[in-house]
Amino acid sequence: MRIDKFLWSIRFYKTRSIATEEIKKNRVSIGTSAVKSSKEVKEGDTIKIRKNQIDYKIKVIQIPKSRIGAKLVPLHIQDVTDKEQYELLKLRKMSQDYYRNKGEGRPTKKDRREMDDYVGNDIASDFTDWDDFFGETDNEEENAD
Repeated sequence: MRIDKFLWSIRFYKTRSIATEEIKKNRVSIGTSAVKSSKEVKEGDTIKIRKNQIDYKIKVIQIPKSRIGAKLVPLHIQDVTDKEQYELLKLRKMSQDYYRNKGEGRPTKKDRREMDDYVGNDIASDFTDWDDFFGETDNEEENAD
């Protein structure tokens, strides 16, 4: 099976074209040499993949016939990635600043929901009589008659 099709079929990449692009950028190699999309994958090969700034290593156990479900992936590959790589990934995720700086732009949807939870919906429930809320009185109705 071609390596681009193999990486797509074991769900390492979402589409086959993305897998092909990554191979062209020399982010995929078998052993120590970079490969082309047409390179055939064999059982027992060790594939090195650079994705999300992490160097993954997978060993091919079995070649699937077509794209497989996520639960069946461990039957076809064995993950031999160094534990340090996963620790680096975890540290990078923790160190990222997901929020904008104070005073920059409108609140995000998440920010708005947090503000609504903090303030609560007490304001809307207190004003059920809209005439009282807007200050209209019975005097205005009497003057109209």
